[in-house]
Amino acid sequence: MENTLATTATAAGDAQRTGFRVLGAISFAHFLNDMIQSLILAIYPLLKGNFGLSFAQIGLITLAYQLSASLLQPLVGLYTDRHPKPHSLSVGMGCTLAGLLLLAVAPDFITVLGAAMLVGTGSSIFHPESSRVARMASGGRHGLAQSIFQVGGNGGSAVGPLLAAWIIIPNGQASVAWFALAALLAIAVLWQIGRWYRVQQALQRARGGHAKAQASPLPRRTVALAMGVLLLLIFSKYFYLTSLQSYYTFYLISRFGLSIQSAQVHLFLFLFAVAAGTILGGPIGDRIGRKRVIWASILGAAPFTLALPYANLFWTGVLTVIIGFIMASAFSAILVFAQELIPGKVGTVSGLFFGFAFGMGGIGAAVLGRLADAWGIEYVYWLCSFLPLLGICAALLPNPARPR
Repeated sequence: MENTLATTATAAGDAQRTGFRVLGAISFAHFLNDMIQSLILAIYPLLKGNFGLSFAQIGLITLAYQLSASLLQPLVGLYTDRHPKPHSLSVGMGCTLAGLLLLAVAPDFITVLGAAMLVGTGSSIFHPESSRVARMASGGRHGLAQSIFQVGGNGGSAVGPLLAAWIIIPNGQASVAWFALAALLAIAVLWQIGRWYRVQQALQRARGGHAKAQASPLPRRTVALAMGVLLLLIFSKYFYLTSLQSYYTFYLISRFGLSIQSAQVHLFLFLFAVAAGTILGGPIGDRIGRKRVIWASILGAAPFTLALPYANLFWTGVLTVIIGFIMASAFSAILVFAQELIPGKVGTVSGLFFGFAFGMGGIGAAVLGRLADAWGIEYVYWLCSFLPLLGICAALLPNPARPR
């Protein structure tokens, strides 16, 4: 891979192929990264039984993981905008590896929290810089590049629960350690991507140094309002998706009496739909405008989320697949829209939005866990069904002069 990436980086007239090779590599690394991270969510029923946890404590595990990711990501992005670190991607995956091994041997709830925080720290280093790599390799097709990058992560998140059901649930907590092999593979891939990244820096210096950040074409007040609206939409999207990612298996077990393995299969179908939807949002946004994609992907899910609490098992499966597919198209469009609102700050913007998304997921898991303990898991899904209605706020986003 090293020779391939280095050679294609310098091949004149072949930038498009070069972009797809690098995008494929960073997407594969994202697949491995998020597959590992999804194991934490997927083994919640096992951890709940092993340590006698309440729903509130389950929510705290997600909160510890998500906050360690969210609080650091904007700082990592801000730092690497000024001081790019090509091999920081491998360092971040090393933190994830350490958290994974600690989780395999964790003897108590506090250690599980520590393991979750290590995995979150690895994520906080991985996402801003890998998003920058995707943009560098985009060849100007920024939405498509972000979608390719995102679909790797969503694909890993979808596969994680299946692997947990097949490997970890039958064999116990210690079998988590087998997934260290995936982390080691990711470190190797990311190291080679880091070498490609370093070549790009050298080529940029040879062409005359770093390009200066461009000013936004919009007034500062308009940019601030648009960023606020985008963050509100991230809140509605990830608060709702957290209800499915963290508690969907419990909902299916409680309401329909499914086994853990059967519930994990339903979770996989939802996450697979998320992965499938992700790949469409970016390229569609490149063609018809990102604002339209954002509007449709948040508000468009509302009829289905409102119907979900009243559906039987069959229609619950169908509705969650539709919801996942529609809502997944939003993030790539939102992220690229934000990057174009503040040109030249790819790492900072990526860190802010990835971090905010993770933070909302963590806070949502903790809040919804307390609600589930107090009012029942079915009440959580009724309450969350109204969140996509916030998608109407997309009307406040500026209308660019050209498709964003």
